[in-house]
Order: sequence, then structure tokens, then C-alpha cells
Amino acid sequence: MAAPALDALRALHAETRSRGLPPPAALIGDWLGADAVIAPSVEVVPGCAPPDDPDRYWIGHLGFPVRADESALPAVAGGLTDGILVLRGGEWSVLGTGVPDWALAALAEPARVAGAPATARWAAPRREPHLAAIAECLEAIRAGEVYQACVCTRFTGTLTGEPVDFFADLAGATVPAKAAFLQGDWGAVASLSPETFLRRTGNIVSSSPIKGTLPAHADPDALSASAKDVAENVMIVDLVRNDLGRIAVTGSVRVPELLAVVPAPGVWHLVSTVEAILRPGTGNDAVLDATFPPASVTGTPKLRAMELLADWEADARGVYCGAIGIAGPDRALDLNVAIRTVEISPDGTLGLGVGGGITIDSDPLREWQECLDKAASIVGHGAGEDGSGVSA
Repeated sequence: MAAPALDALRALHAETRSRGLPPPAALIGDWLGADAVIAPSVEVVPGCAPPDDPDRYWIGHLGFPVRADESALPAVAGGLTDGILVLRGGEWSVLGTGVPDWALAALAEPARVAGAPATARWAAPRREPHLAAIAECLEAIRAGEVYQACVCTRFTGTLTGEPVDFFADLAGATVPAKAAFLQGDWGAVASLSPETFLRRTGNIVSSSPIKGTLPAHADPDALSASAKDVAENVMIVDLVRNDLGRIAVTGSVRVPELLAVVPAPGVWHLVSTVEAILRPGTGNDAVLDATFPPASVTGTPKLRAMELLADWEADARGVYCGAIGIAGPDRALDLNVAIRTVEISPDGTLGLGVGGGITIDSDPLREWQECLDKAASIVGHGAGEDGSGVSA
């Protein structure tokens, strides 16, 4: 269902521009039990966090909280809207109120809006600093300070063209599970995430952490057979169980799915799901306080891992490794983990964080290759056969 949603996004973007209105925001993939959610026009502004129990719909991002003051984009940004468009089974419907007639008319003829070419040139991060960070992590594991930590690095680049076309081209080519697009005067975020951070419906909350990766050309059965990848995933499952246990009815935390091998753009992943029943009266603020930032992009124990990562990593993560999504009436909440996520500054500067979980069994060179594999579906899109568009 990516194509009709992306056509709708482009049509709504063109319509809002012609009317001088704030642009649309889009969540495309598995969101709110639908195939896409679009706010036709929403002013996404810095500092607007999801309300605890909103009577309107909030769409936005929460950046990774470590070294947030060094980020190129706002640490938190969001916008509120009375109504959203929802795509299910090829049909659009409206949730809430206030979706204007012009937005519905734009859906009726999305094909008349053709996207313009958008191209990106990327520069890969330097390998040696990342290998040094992994070495520091391994030393901390040997010293007993952490059991596992997600160590990250960063591609940089420049964009020629419109951010909305850049996102639509990539999302159409890769069809990620939880894509998202936000924009404002502060810049834009194009997320091609495969991972669910939190999904809340009523008093049920779940999280589906990803740990364990192989390139798409590899044998997926090798993931299940990898002692390192299985151990990494199980460690993070235990961390998620601990996080949700802080706000759950005693005895309600369970793991309905453990170590499933799932395809994602350019790679195979090991994915597990943890689910819990929330204690009565638990608001979304309490849910986020207990769980954010996502377990899969921090480490165990979480607080010590975050302290160490601030010293090991050369760049602030920004939006990367935070969360993007929607909150709504009846404390509905659906957030991705902001991985495979491109930050776009107003001047066209691009940032793409990549990383991986380090355990005592990690091979630094293989971890470096995993970073390249994760970035490939984004930085390789549109590059020439000679690899032009990505520089070392």
C-alpha cells in the first residue's frame, strides 16, 4: 500500500504549498492498525512533545536524549491536528474532525502530481574511529560496566531537490515497515524504520526490538544459529521486559514472539515482541518515562550504557535512535525506533546514523560491515553502478 500513500503525500504537499499552508506529515506502513496515516496540513514545531492524554492527534519526533543540545535538528518536534487521513485496504477514511474538503479532493486525483527528481550525495564515516569506539565498548564489557551497548557512527551528505520527493522515492523503493516523514522551517526527517518502539491500544502496550542483522544476500537461517545475535537479542528483550515491568500489572509482562527472522530493506533481522498490561490510570507520559530511549539502541544496563556512549561516539545522534510517530485520543500511541532515519537540515545537509549492538563476542570488522549493510538501502539508492554518490 506504499504507492497510493506516497502519491497522496505528494498531492497534499503540492496542495498545501499552493495554499500557503503548513505541509502534511505522513506515517506509511504499519501504523494504528492501518496502511498509512497522513495529517493533511500540520505545523510541526520544535518543543511540542506528545500530550499525556490528547484529545487531538499529535505527530512528531523525540530525539535521542544524549548530547541533544549538539543536534542539528530540534531534540523534540511535533504538531497537533484535529483530524487525520487513514488508509486501510486501499480506501481512505477520516479519523477525528476538521479534515478539509481540499484534502479529500487532492486524494481523488493524486496521479496528477509528479514528483521531481531528488538526489543525494553521501560521504561514509571514517572506519578507524568507529573501530576504536567498539574497542572501548569491549573493554567496558570485560570490566563489567555493561553487558551490551549499541555503538553508532554517521554518514553525511547533501540533498538536491525536495525532501518530500527524497522520502517518497526511498519509501517507494524499500517499503519499510514504519516509514515516517515530518517537515517544518527547522528541516525535515525521512524515516525508513523497520522497528516498532511502542504501540499502545487501551491498556495493552507492546514493543518489538530488533537485534541481530545479516545482509539480504546471506542465509537467514544463519541468524537463528548465531550465538552472538541470539544473545544480543535476548539481552535486549530482558531490558524491554524490565522497562515495561515498571508500569505493568504485576505478572502481565510476556514475550509472545522471540527471535523471529524478518526481512527488512537490504537486511535480515532478528525480531522479538514484548507485551504488557498497563496499570489502571497509566498515562503516556509514564509509559515514555519508563521506556525511552528505546532499549535496542542503548544497551544493558541502560543508564550506564548511555553515559558511556556519550564519550565513545564522535557525533550526537539527534533524531536517530529516538522515536517518531503518533499519539491520539484514548491514549493511543504508536512510535517507531528512529533507525534508517535521515535528518535533513534546511540547507540540504543530510545525516544518517548507523550502528549495531556490541557484545563480548563481537568482531569489530564485522560490526563495521553491519553498519555499511544497514545504510546500503539508503545511501546506495540512486547511485551509479560505479558507486558514484557515495564517497569514502
